[in-house]
Amino acid sequence: MTIECDRCEVRGLACGNCAATAVIGDEADVGPAELRALRALADAGMIPPLRYAPRIAKAS
Repeated sequence: MTIECDRCEVRGLACGNCAATAVIGDEADVGPAELRALRALADAGMIPPLRYAPRIAKAS
């Protein structure tokens, strides 16, 4: 998964409580192992959960 904050549906609304802005930054490639690690840290209360919701391109 590529996280691009500029393309997030909830940018601005959820940025302050999102693991992407807390840990990763504005853009990153995140694989399954990294997602599991982020989920484990969030479940332990160490970081906020990942709230990334990529925009889906609408068909023309």
